[in-house]
Amino acid sequence: MDEDTGYRRPGREDRTAVAAGVGLLLDGRREQAAERLADVDMEIRTVVDRADGRRYAEVADRSESARSPRGWGRVYVPLDSPARWSVQVPHPRADSGTEKLGVDVLRGAAGGVLVVAGAHREAGRGDASDVAHRRDTVFHAVCAELFRRGLPALQLHGFAPSSVPDHDMVASTGKGDAGRADGRVLADALRERDFTVCRAWVRDCPLEGRSNVQGRAAAAAGTPFLHLELSRAARTREDEGRAALDAIAVLTGEWAARPPRGPQD
Repeated sequence: MDEDTGYRRPGREDRTAVAAGVGLLLDGRREQAAERLADVDMEIRTVVDRADGRRYAEVADRSESARSPRGWGRVYVPLDSPARWSVQVPHPRADSGTEKLGVDVLRGAAGGVLVVAGAHREAGRGDASDVAHRRDTVFHAVCAELFRRGLPALQLHGFAPSSVPDHDMVASTGKGDAGRADGRVLADALRERDFTVCRAWVRDCPLEGRSNVQGRAAAAAGTPFLHLELSRAARTREDEGRAALDAIAVLTGEWAARPPRGPQD
């Protein structure tokens, strides 16, 4: 949804149902997941990525007339391998190029779950659709379920050149520090590809994402979380974008080989 399009704020039961449905999918209980999601007019369908042939279960609004009329977003759960990590896109359209980048990151390693917000961050009243700073969203409920299961996460953001003039990217572990070792892996891989990275665990950086609510939820669960701000060039130029994706794949490849710790109460 664009910023001038309506956004329907989900209720507590809506958020709980979608997160529970995704959890059932992760447990391999697709029939039960479909029943739970149908309660809130969401559906599951199998999609195949033409780029690599991987299959995913897509969770999305059930609608004959629009792709996502409520703006609650979509979730893609791998069907050919166990879920091991997630990539999150909280600001599609607002942070231009991050929605495509999220798909490309997903392709970089097996076992990834893709969570995409369904509306521009300014589509709702006030900041209702700014999912990176709201707990009362479907996006946050799904991410919290993934954190509960110990799946490390990479959240993608974009900045204008004037916001961070001296760096190509800003890497942060958000509120917690469980992702610090993973952050070093990512930042080193980016540096090897000639990107300048401000490491928020080493120095003060702009756009550190300390108030990001998914980062706070990950910290509470003890799950690694990385908040990555990317320059416009890294999101839109083919050569720089490919180099950034190669670096990110170093990290997601490690995550793909790392068994999650399992669900926590």
